Amino acid sequence: MINKMKYKRILLKLSGESLMGNKQYGIDPDILAKYAQDVKSAAEKGVQIAIVIGGGNIFRGMTGTASGVDRIQGDYMGMLATVINSLSLQGALESIGMETKLVGGLAIEPIVEQTSGKRVQTYLNQGKIVLISGGTGNPFFTTDTAAALRAIEMKADIILKGTRVDGIYTSDPEKNPEARKFSKLSFSEAIEKKLKVMDLTAFTLCQENNMPILVFNMNKTGNLVKVLAGENIGTIVS
Repeated sequence: MINKMKYKRILLKLSGESLMGNKQYGIDPDILAKYAQDVKSAAEKGVQIAIVIGGGNIFRGMTGTASGVDRIQGDYMGMLATVINSLSLQGALESIGMETKLVGGLAIEPIVEQTSGKRVQTYLNQGKIVLISGGTGNPFFTTDTAAALRAIEMKADIILKGTRVDGIYTSDPEKNPEARKFSKLSFSEAIEKKLKVMDLTAFTLCQENNMPILVFNMNKTGNLVKVLAGENIGTIVS
């Protein structure tokens, strides 16, 4: 069935905030279960999937800095939050019969193996879903940058950025009903229009390595498989 899928190997980037659902912080078990089921449906089509999740539902380095936490310590706290989220999604995936591996920029024995491009590719080729936690393993870099770096290392076809909105708009569609959606953009257009697709470091990495980014609504059930099949959902930057 894989020949029906437009993309064969993807990096799925999820925000930590998306795991909150309607909660103020933490993890909504219903959202977690829904994401796991959507990932399972995609994997069953033969697509190789690695996942990077942010940690903003638990701790944000920059917000912590504003409240008196040292920036470097705050960033490491944020990295540990991504480990908690990755463990949560790993548990949800394994509970529905999926084989997984948890690797990361921070190795934490016995739960998180040190990541490398070759290691991720090996696990993907074995049919496992790979969760990549711990950011880049260094302070001062976001999980967007980690997602870009890991996608390039693992030779992904594309980064799929799952959000609460169905693509990239001229302004925030949740605040401005007049906001207009783009179906596709070039990297230079996105920079010129100052569209915050990802932070600039991540975006530049993708641009220099010809790594396309597709932004879509992950909260709509079935959208992930539709995107993988090449349906015109979301906004692609290439």
